Formats: sequence, structure tokens, C-alpha cells
Amino acid sequence: MEEPRRGRLTVYLGAAPGVGKTFAMLDEARRRCERGTDVVVGYVETHGREQTAARLDGLEVVARREVTHRGSVFTEMDTEAILARRPAVVCVDELAHTNVPGSAREKRAEDVELIRRAGIDVVTTVNIQHLESLNDEVYRITGVRQRETVPDEVVRTAEQIQLVDMPPDALRRRMAHGNIYKGDQIDASLASYFRVGNLTALRELALLWLADRVDDALDVYRREHRIDQPWPTKERIVVAVTDGAESETVLRRGARLAQRAAGAELLALHVLVNDGLVTTPQQGGVERAQQLTAALGGTFHTVVGEDVAQAVVDFASGANASMIVVGISRHGRLRRLLRGTTGERIASLAGPVDVHLVTHEKGADVARPRPYASPLSRSRQVAGLMLSVLLPLLLAGVLRLPQDPDQLPLDVLLFLAVTVLVALVGGLLPALVAALGGFVLLNWFFTPPVNGLRIGDPLNLVALVVFVAVAVGVASVVDRASRRTSDAVRARAEAATMASLSRSVLTGQDTAEAVVTRLRETFGQRCASLLTRGPAGWSVLATSGAEPVLTPEEADTRVPIDDDHVIALCGPPLRAVDRRVLEAFAVQTGLVLEYRRLRERDERAATLERAEATSTAILRAVSHDLRTPLATMRTAVDGLSSGGLAPEEVKELVAVTESATDQLERLIDNLLDLSRVESGLLHPTLRERSLEEVLPLAVAGHPPGAVVLDVDESLPLVRTDAGLLERVVANVVGNAVRVSHGEPVRVLAHVLPEVIEILVVDRGPGVPPGQREQMFDPFQRLGDGSEGGLGLGLAVARGLSTALGGTLSAEDTPGGGLTMVLTVPRAHPDTPGALDGPGPPEGAG
Repeated sequence: MEEPRRGRLTVYLGAAPGVGKTFAMLDEARRRCERGTDVVVGYVETHGREQTAARLDGLEVVARREVTHRGSVFTEMDTEAILARRPAVVCVDELAHTNVPGSAREKRAEDVELIRRAGIDVVTTVNIQHLESLNDEVYRITGVRQRETVPDEVVRTAEQIQLVDMPPDALRRRMAHGNIYKGDQIDASLASYFRVGNLTALRELALLWLADRVDDALDVYRREHRIDQPWPTKERIVVAVTDGAESETVLRRGARLAQRAAGAELLALHVLVNDGLVTTPQQGGVERAQQLTAALGGTFHTVVGEDVAQAVVDFASGANASMIVVGISRHGRLRRLLRGTTGERIASLAGPVDVHLVTHEKGADVARPRPYASPLSRSRQVAGLMLSVLLPLLLAGVLRLPQDPDQLPLDVLLFLAVTVLVALVGGLLPALVAALGGFVLLNWFFTPPVNGLRIGDPLNLVALVVFVAVAVGVASVVDRASRRTSDAVRARAEAATMASLSRSVLTGQDTAEAVVTRLRETFGQRCASLLTRGPAGWSVLATSGAEPVLTPEEADTRVPIDDDHVIALCGPPLRAVDRRVLEAFAVQTGLVLEYRRLRERDERAATLERAEATSTAILRAVSHDLRTPLATMRTAVDGLSSGGLAPEEVKELVAVTESATDQLERLIDNLLDLSRVESGLLHPTLRERSLEEVLPLAVAGHPPGAVVLDVDESLPLVRTDAGLLERVVANVVGNAVRVSHGEPVRVLAHVLPEVIEILVVDRGPGVPPGQREQMFDPFQRLGDGSEGGLGLGLAVARGLSTALGGTLSAEDTPGGGLTMVLTVPRAHPDTPGALDGPGPPEGAG
């Protein structure tokens, strides 16, 4: 029996509310109607927009169903009527909508699924912020928790997804012109949800989500059409890792390559070699590679294959990779000549995929063999050489006593034991001497015919050759173990020394004293000194031990830090490996000394510069702005004291005196506040406060209609100093009223997860972007022609807001003007729920 046809789903995905996805859906419906398709509109929400409503002309609209809930009547899409009408295509707006309680189904997405099962095609709309997987990201960006969401899988099942997008500036212009929300919602929306940063982030989320959807569709297409060749639509970099230490270098190089392309993916691949019997286990180096891959933001994969190169290429082709990154071979030239390298085989098999070879310190061409140097002391080497001569001779003398021609196997084992003993004492070179000496003695005295170097029985020759090979192998193992032990001890000592120095610096000890004390103790020196050169010559900055040196020439060992600082040691000469640690001490000491010197110099210079600038500005202000109210007060007092004035004239002079007094008081208060802020003497008392108590007091005192306070009563508490916050808002609002020229100033509040933003929106001339930071500097008025201002209001406001743990910045007001944004920390930033701020209406688009 043939399975019934399932309706196709077309989704218009909005990057943000208001981009026009409903408009686009209705245009699609009109085009299908013109082609003769039976199309109906099952549900559409115009949000009062005339242009959207006009697109419904000529389209059949299915009447909505009424639902009663808690005494109120609501309308919902009538799914049963649509099924009875059975059109070819139905348009359904707002896919993430939650139906009114009492409806047959809880979510509109369930209604759409029922319609599709009936074989009816559906064209629908949804905004990116309503996708379930992006809910937390949208909340962190906008501070608004979306209550209505739809599972991503519902949208991913669509046969076609059309992104409806618009640049943030263009969308804000639409908002300012009233094409999205009503006039009373415009300012609040522009200053909160529809800020440029929010819209840009939502737009990027939509593009990335849709790119993943397109990528999934491409993978399905390649599988269905059995396309093995990669189609690199975006950068995917596969890094082949091994259990060697070089994998970390190769991974970091691959990560840097991935960072050069936006949206690139990093895939680390480890191949377990299977020879048909056993699979190589995962080593510790691979575990470190896994951890580094996670830290670099990549994914780690493990596959099994008999041929490493072929497995890497197969994985890269399956992952649709654009590049394979592999390290150069660690093997020697002979093996590379005979068998080739994995990198070369990958390059020959990769086809269109680029192959990037990375050099590293473990590479065969980089690590040159070094001349042999025994890790043992010279005394042990000398003792080993003596034993390598004496012990074989002594053993030969003892073994000749029995004169038994059948004891050759026992003789070989005894000479082998002597060789191992010599290796334990003196290392590789004495063991080789003992092995060769034993070979000669065995051949001469114990291998028939004796007393000659000729060997009669070929088996005896094999036994002697095996003896030499085993002796050399055992000696090499013993020597390597001694070398590794010595390296481990030295590395542990170096690490402990550097860690001790770092702790002494980080715990606040005197850096110079810590360095010289640690140096003397570590390297067993009689004394250690840190010398500095000044105009009068060398002087001791820090010293440890008896009889410190005063100049570098008096020291046995000298390590320069820079041109003016030297570490001088007195005592036995240091080995080369110890010299390396000493130079590391010198580098760290130089960095610390230089950092302290620069910090002290910069702090002194900055302090002097601020003091000089403030003093000059205060003198300039006192000579002009402070003199103005004083002169006004003097004139008014002189007039009052002259007598013979009418009552109206006396009243006018008193009012002038009061106004000038208030002006002078404000100027002095601002100067005192600025002084407290710059001197660091301001210590606010932070407590949980309600903005309902602070903001009305801050905006009081202005003419009626000059300031509009539009703040929700359900705002959460903030942690602040109420008096200082009131001063900040009052200064900002006063500045906005002065430049608005009669236009009302709006004061809004926007809730974010950790802070509350207080927005002061004016319609004044605005400030060019390049001068916005300058207007927060003291005594800067930026062309403000008003009388009686020192230009301190915004400087004081920013200083006080910083002391309260917030920020104060400026943004454009769409349509002209300036918006001051003041952030105040929330008292309980982790408390979700009803205190979250208002967002866009659900389904706005």
C-alpha cells in the first residue's frame, strides 16, 4: 500500500523581529495564487502594520476559532477548518506560538504537523530567537528570556528554509519611522532589544545556524549520490596526531590555520593501526592531544585502519575537509628512503584536499645525532675502563684451570655477565671494550682450535657473534636507562628551582633578594650578587652569602641581564646545563625589574600629568566660570543695599541672587566631587536599593514635561549607593535637558542578566563619535554654549558610576540626539523569572 503524501514545509526564518518575514510569506502566497495554486491563509498576525495587512488582499483567509480562557475570549488558528477545506498550501504565521489553554493542541507546531500529515503544504515563519537550542545564547545577548520556543528539529525537517535578513542600521531606521512598533514603544525598543550589538549578534546566530543546516543537506546529497570527492564549502582542517610529543605542535599549527577562516572547524584524528591481529592501544600522548584539541575548540576522532595514510585520507574525504595537517616523519633517512613517509603517502592519496606538512623539533631532519657523551661521572667511566680490561683477563685465567673443551656455553655466559657488570659501573664505552675483549679471549683460549683466532666450528662463530650482539645491546639499555635517570633528575631539579623562584616572586617577597638567595642555594656558590650600573659605576642591588663581589670582574661566573644589570657568582664553575637554568633566572629577573621600573615611571608621569592638567583647568575655570555667579550676586546685593527700590524690583533681585547662589553651589559641589573621585577618597556604601526610590528624586526639579520617566515598577533591586546614584542620574539628565532645546528627555530602564541599564534619551544635536570620550573629560564642554557650566557634570557622573561598579557611555539616538547608557549592578543577577525585562512581542516580524 502506498504511503500517503506528507506535506512540504517551507520556513521563512527571521534574523530579528521586524525584518519582514510575514511580508515575505504573504508575497510567496500571492505568487503561488497567480500560478493557479490553491492557497489559503490559516493564520497571520499583522501587528497593526498597514503594509502587511495590504498583502492579504485577494487571498482567502480561514476564519479563526474563538477560545474562552478565564473569562476572556481569544482567537486561534482553526486547524479543523483548514483540514476540512483541504487546500494545496496553507500559510501559518508564528510557528513557535503557544496556543491558549483549552485548545486541542498545546503548540502551533503540533497543528502544523497535523496539517502536513494530511498532505497539505505549509508555509510558516519563525524568528531565530525562538529556536530551542539558541534560547540561552539569546538570553545572554539580549537579557530577555524567550517564553515561546520551537524545537530545532521541527524547523530542520523543512524542505526549504529562507532567511529573511536586514542590516541592523536599516532595521533601526524602520523602527524609528514607526514601521514595526507603535510610537510609545519605539524609544524603549531602540534603547534595549533593538540595539546595534544585539541585532548584529542575532544576525550572526541566524547565519551560522542556517549554514549548519545547509551543510547537513549537502552531506545528505553527497551520501545519496555516492559522491566521494570532498566539496569544501567551508574550511575543515583535519590534523593527524600520533602518540608523540610533536602532536601538540601540529595541533597548534592546525588551530592557527583554522582561525584564519571564519567558521572553520578543527578535527583531530588519531589512527589505531590494526594489523589483523591486534590494535595498538591509545598512548598517553594521545590523551594529551585530546585535552589540547578540546582547549583549542576542536573535536577529537579515533579510527581503526591497517594503512594510516589511507585511513587519514578516507576520514578527510568523509568529513568534506579542505586541508590535512600532518607532521614530518620522525624516522631516520634510511627508513624514509626504503619505506617512504606517512606525509608523502597522504599527499599522494589526498587528491583535491590540500596537505600541509608541519616541521617540529622531533623531525628526523631537525634532530641531528649528537656525539656520544656519557651521563656518568668521569670517575665511574675511568673505573669502568679499568674493569673492562681487568675483569675479562681475570675471568679468562680462572676459566683456563679446568681445561674442559665442552664448557664454551658457560664461558660465554660468564663473559656476558662481566660485560653487564662493566656497563653498570662505567656505561656504554667500557662495556663495548669488555665485549670486544671477551670476544677475543673466548676465541683465543676457549674456541677450538685454541691458542689462535681461527674458529673451526661455524656454530661457535655464531655463538661468539651472538655474545657480542647481546653484550652491546644490554650495555646500550643500561646506558640509556642511566641517561634517562640523569635527565629526569636534572629536569626535576630545574623545574623545582624555577617553581621556587616563581613562588617567591608571586608571594610578594623582594624579587632581587629572592633571586640571589635562590641562585646561591641552587648552584652551591659561596656568594651571589645582583649588580646594577649607575653614573658612579657598579653597585650592589641585592646579595647573598659571604664576601659579596662589587664588580662583575671579581666574579667567577657572570650572566648579563641587560646593559645595566649583571648576576655575579663566586664559587665552583658551572656546567653547561646549569648555565641554561642560570640564564632562565636572568631572563625572569630582567623582566620583573623592567616591569617594575616602567610601572613606577608611568605612575609618576600619569600622576604629575593629571595633577598639572587639573590644576590648570581649575585655575582657568575659577578665573571665568566661578566669577560669573559671584559677579551676579555682587550686583544684586549692591542694588538691594542702594535702597529706593519698588517691591517688584526687590523680589526680582532676590530671585537673581538665589539663582546665582544655586549655580555657585552646584559648581563647588562638582569640583569637590571631582577632587574626591580623582584622589581615590570616595568610598560608596553599597546596599540593595530600588530604582523606584532613586530615579524620581534624580529627575525632579525640571520644568513640567521636560523629563519623561518611563520605568517599569517590577524592576529588580540594584546594589548601589542611593545618594551617589542620584547624583549621577541628575547630572546626566540635567545635561540632556540643557541640550534638548525644549524636546522632552526620556529616562528608561532595561534589564540584563547581571546589570540594569538606565537610558537617558535626548533629541538634541548629538555628539560626533570621535568626540564622545572627550566629553567625559573634566572641563570639556564641546561647543556647549550655555552659561555657568564648568564642563564637570559628565566627568563627575562617569567617576561616580565607576566607583559604584557600573559604567557610563554614549550612543546615537535613532532619528537624532544622544543616548547616555548607565549600567548599575543587580542585587541578585542570578534570579530569573518575572523580574526579567520586557522584550519584543512574540512573533513580531
